[in-house]
Amino acid sequence: MPRAELADFLRTRRARLTSADVGVPSGQRRRTPGLRRDEVARLAHMSVDYYTRLEQARGPRPSARVLDTLAEALHLSLAERAHLFRLAGAAPAPPAEPVRRVRPHVAAMLHRVPGTAALVTDATYNAVAWNPLAEALLEGLRDEPNLARRHFLRLGPAESPETEAFGPIAAARLRAASARYPDDEPLSRLLSELFARSAEFRGLWDTHPVHAPGNRRKVLTHSELGRLRVNCDVLPMDEDGQQLVLVTADPGSPTAEVFARLGERHGS
Repeated sequence: MPRAELADFLRTRRARLTSADVGVPSGQRRRTPGLRRDEVARLAHMSVDYYTRLEQARGPRPSARVLDTLAEALHLSLAERAHLFRLAGAAPAPPAEPVRRVRPHVAAMLHRVPGTAALVTDATYNAVAWNPLAEALLEGLRDEPNLARRHFLRLGPAESPETEAFGPIAAARLRAASARYPDDEPLSRLLSELFARSAEFRGLWDTHPVHAPGNRRKVLTHSELGRLRVNCDVLPMDEDGQQLVLVTADPGSPTAEVFARLGERHGS
């Protein structure tokens, strides 16, 4: 195990975090950037002495459980988590649950795309971040953020049958998530509910659908705005198992005019 490399990696990842990132009190002014060692140790449920020895390249080989808690405490991406395991000479086990935290720069980017309804979904189709235009377009997103649940239980704006159906896409992603995160309780509860309440979902699940992210043209029926023709581009963020969804309108179209009015109303 390259102890020096592991120690340096831990120090760099600790230094980039702020107390606000992890929800700990900022306290007195800090002499160096980033979290203190005792704060990381507390977040990772380990002794300060043990964590300090790891950062000083004199600690024992950490177990997979310790590495997992460190990855969570340091807010590592999936790629960084895999790198941490390699440095420690351990085989990375699949994450126990989907990444439900959006990286701050991604969340900030959603508010810098004018005329676009932008949101991020996790592997279970929960919308975990969005901008004001997406909230206005999708209606009730705060009350029900799961796009698959909204579709199969008819809780959001209706899609016209003239466009590519969302159901097979949602079922494919949920089936992939189920295989990757078999022990995730929120996902298990979602699947149980959809099996119990949606004949469409049950039928699609049995077909083993497969779908890759891409572009779709959709017609939505909004309760106040009427029929909206939109373009939906989905960009995978593989490191976190998430997807960036960008909903736009053709320039000069009636839907583009609606988006412009919504943008003015919501300051986007």
